[in-house]
Amino acid sequence: MQITTLGIDLAKSVFQLHGVDAVGAVVLQKKLRRGAVLNFLGKLEPCLIGLEACATSQYWAREIGALGHEVRLIPPAYVKPYVKRQKNDAADAEAICEAVTRPNMRFVPVKCAERQGVLVLHRTRDLLIRQRTMMLNAIRGHLAEFGIIAAQGPRNVMGLIAQIREDRLELPDIARSALLGLIAQLESLADEIRLLEHRLMAWYREDETSQRLQTIPGIGIITATALSASVPEPSIFKSGRQFAAFLGLVPRQNSSGGKDKLGRISKMGNGYLRRLLVIGATSVIRRVRTNDTATGAWVRSLLERKPARVTTVAMANKTARIAWAVLARGETYHPPMAA
Repeated sequence: MQITTLGIDLAKSVFQLHGVDAVGAVVLQKKLRRGAVLNFLGKLEPCLIGLEACATSQYWAREIGALGHEVRLIPPAYVKPYVKRQKNDAADAEAICEAVTRPNMRFVPVKCAERQGVLVLHRTRDLLIRQRTMMLNAIRGHLAEFGIIAAQGPRNVMGLIAQIREDRLELPDIARSALLGLIAQLESLADEIRLLEHRLMAWYREDETSQRLQTIPGIGIITATALSASVPEPSIFKSGRQFAAFLGLVPRQNSSGGKDKLGRISKMGNGYLRRLLVIGATSVIRRVRTNDTATGAWVRSLLERKPARVTTVAMANKTARIAWAVLARGETYHPPMAA
């Protein structure tokens, strides 16, 4: 039995395998428990193995790749067209096995454990920031029930927090004790966020790719480290436009019969990276009047014709393309001067 291509449908406990030989004939259809997968694959000759890019797929890609196999991760949306009729584990494994051999298939890069750890830092920080926002909104909402109104923004709520601690607000004791509990949680979240940001800064100082990305306007340390950890192999994208499409920063197409029809921004792909790039582009737009580069002139001309938010997304698209060029060429960014 000579397996050349193997599709594996990942799961929590039971994995489904589907293998074919060089001519495409099915030579393996097998279920394995989680603990037996690596032992079984270690006995096979090196072959092409396809996995869906889902939960735990990065771990399995690293472990299986260490056995000498060539591992490729496929987005689930690209596997679905190859599923025949009924949806089950065997059909999914067969679809993965077929999809991984397509010459024009697009794959997800396999990340090393270190870069995966950096992404854990990012996701943890993002989660804690959302929780901090929830705490601030809860404090504002509770105070509003007693006629104490705070303007939006963390700084305005911090002023009320100081008054709650000093007992300068007319609040029932039971309400004040509950709010003090929220304030303690808020401070703990702030400390954890600062600690995560210090760790990201330390990794940034050791990562040469992040330092090169940080030279691009609109990309700070947070965005630079996120891009560096998320895109270990920029060569999987043929161009900057394809990278921008991967981030969902291009219009959705609905073209037919030679007539091009572009719709709204697709918002497909990595939403976290897309949000960071849009936030960074917003900062570039705000300082565009003092920007004497060719990019500044381009943004000013675009603002004369388009709304600010449309211009911001266009700037984020441009930033993504520049970031791909910096990653692919191994160079730093040099801003073009205006004519």
